[in-house]
Amino acid sequence: MILLGNAVQSLDRLISLTRRDQDEQEFDCTMRILFLTHYFYPEGNAPATRVYEFCRRWVALGHDVTVITCAPNVPNGVVYEGYRNRLYQQEVVEGVKVIRVWTYLAANRGTTKRIINFLSYMLSSVIACLGLQRPDVIVSTSPQFFCGWAGVISRKLRRVPMVLDVRDLWPAAIVAVGAITNRHIVHVLERMELAMYAGADHIVTVGKGYREQLLARGVRPERLSIVPNGVDAERLRPRPRSAVFARRLGLEGKFVCSYVGTIGLASGLEVVLQAGHILHERQRDDIVFLLVGDGACRADLERQARRDGLENVHFVGQQDKHLIPDFLAASDVCLAHLRRRESFKTVYPSKMFEAAAMARPIVLGVEGHAARLIRKAGCGLCIEPENAVELADAVSRLADDLSLRQRLGRAGRNYVVEHHALPDLARTYLAILKAVVAGHATPICRA
Repeated sequence: MILLGNAVQSLDRLISLTRRDQDEQEFDCTMRILFLTHYFYPEGNAPATRVYEFCRRWVALGHDVTVITCAPNVPNGVVYEGYRNRLYQQEVVEGVKVIRVWTYLAANRGTTKRIINFLSYMLSSVIACLGLQRPDVIVSTSPQFFCGWAGVISRKLRRVPMVLDVRDLWPAAIVAVGAITNRHIVHVLERMELAMYAGADHIVTVGKGYREQLLARGVRPERLSIVPNGVDAERLRPRPRSAVFARRLGLEGKFVCSYVGTIGLASGLEVVLQAGHILHERQRDDIVFLLVGDGACRADLERQARRDGLENVHFVGQQDKHLIPDFLAASDVCLAHLRRRESFKTVYPSKMFEAAAMARPIVLGVEGHAARLIRKAGCGLCIEPENAVELADAVSRLADDLSLRQRLGRAGRNYVVEHHALPDLARTYLAILKAVVAGHATPICRA
């Protein structure tokens, strides 16, 4: 009996080692990755940047990556030059196979047309997925909400594992800004949200705040990993302001506080106009705000600034993604701001990582986890959201204290290089995908 028991134990060990060797071989092999995303290069918003930066690095590591997306049209619903809103078109971007499908185009404002836009992408992307070679894993990103559902549906149809990349909690985010107020509709969407989480094999989110919210929604901890937003520390390197660039923008001799990103309902940038009034009353005409970007609120804010004669608030509209480092270099400090809402306490604005990479101090008007990160990194000043007096005070303090700006800028650069470098994050994400394909994914936390 003892000999039989020893033989069984030896056989078990042999089987275990064989399985482990098979898993390691499968883990080391290249993968065919399909990424579903509403936004992609040359669009320069946060979700487009995250997907583009990861995918091109996965290709460089030897993997076959295909992206299904729309014709680039953010934020105004107008297709970028050189593209058309066709049923199906293909291109290759830095080795990534990009398939662009037809969608009902809509500007980044309103509700009904945007929902039709999301639904049309869901339908078109699922159909396109069926015509492709079977992938090893599907990744879909939420928001947008129905893009997440496109991944769930494609997972069932193609019978492959699927990872849900959660960058924001939808519908909570749109309820917070009042885009949907009908409680019956919200209830239906919330039930769909939970079903979407349940339909994924694994969920990757961008920070601990989102992880806490997902756990509260019933997602099991072993199905959750954190891979935060990152920065290309080589592309975004500290450098002085270009005198030619500053002259072209009318910023010569000015202390510049810039906001670079979507000027939408959630951003709450009315506070900038209010702070502009305060600084003018204080005779701080050396300080200007520079708003770079477009969105649902930009036109109204610009009209209001002109009507009020605010010469210290400059709008430059949507800019090419490749020019963003120039605008950051032209800034003395950078603003990241959201409305004061409970649901925004989990948000990590990607713009604060980009500013930190350029060694620019951050004025943060976001409560919760983002504020804790800024304090931990020691790279900025935190203010109460929608508080114009605190915004004016913070910018004035930084304008008057060069040594403080330099200290905060160095700390920010050091922090993002150590914790948010894209090559490291891309490898971490890739390890998660390989583990999901192998069937033994375990949670990873890079926050």
